[in-house]
Amino acid sequence: MTASTRPRGLPVVQGLPAGIVSRTVAAAVDVLVLLALLLFLELAYAAARFLLTGPPFSFPDPDPVVTAVLGYVLFVAYLAGSWFLGGRTVGDQMMGLRVTGRSGRRMSPGRALLRAVLCALVPLGLLWIPVSRRGASLQDLVVGTTVVHDWYGSTGPRLGGPGGLTSGG
Repeated sequence: MTASTRPRGLPVVQGLPAGIVSRTVAAAVDVLVLLALLLFLELAYAAARFLLTGPPFSFPDPDPVVTAVLGYVLFVAYLAGSWFLGGRTVGDQMMGLRVTGRSGRRMSPGRALLRAVLCALVPLGLLWIPVSRRGASLQDLVVGTTVVHDWYGSTGPRLGGPGGLTSGG
């Protein structure tokens, strides 16, 4: 009998497509990051206005349409920049996920932007994941991306393509 290299009962998920639960939790974390960023921007604006004009200190009361547009633009920029530069957002990092092209390589800026726009416009596209044979959301199908478990990042085994691993590090 040979000894196993990993503890019994622990599934190997590195490089496998991520499911709906891990992706939904990552998306929820990203929404919290956006809300924190918007709150910080409002606080910074209020502080700057207080320093320039004097008391009283008060938060701005922008039109809801302005807030929605600003929030959407910031969310798309956050998602696209994170996916293009590192392949993952804060939520993806927390859940051990990485977004790549189908080949396993980093997305181009255009694909990252298109995916971000679609994710912000149609978040319910995640509901397609359990139906898809390859665990893809509607956004993944349109843009040609895949979301995989990548706990090791660049320090462990690298992704060799959808569902595959290669040695290296």
